[in-house]
Amino acid sequence: MMGNERHGLVGVIGEDLLRNGKLPLLLLIAVLVSALLVVTTTHRTRLLTAQREQLLLERDALDIEWRNLILEENVLGDHSRIEQIATEKLHMEHVDPSQENIVVKQ
Repeated sequence: MMGNERHGLVGVIGEDLLRNGKLPLLLLIAVLVSALLVVTTTHRTRLLTAQREQLLLERDALDIEWRNLILEENVLGDHSRIEQIATEKLHMEHVDPSQENIVVKQ
């Protein structure tokens, strides 16, 4: 017997899915969860890739700075070697300009 009772479309579809379509409903939920996980994983992967690129740039900058420091150390080492040779072989001494006595020849 049909009455004047009206059912909403959403209600009818919901009741039908719960009564007859549990497997398709579960599969739909699984697909949606899977899609959300794919989006989340892709986003995190892009963030990690950008962070990796930034770290590689920082590593390259630090590597360049390290090479410059090695070169500077070598240059400073050469000056100390020259000073050592001048002191030992040529008997030269380091003169402090503020302590220097002015000798005038006549």
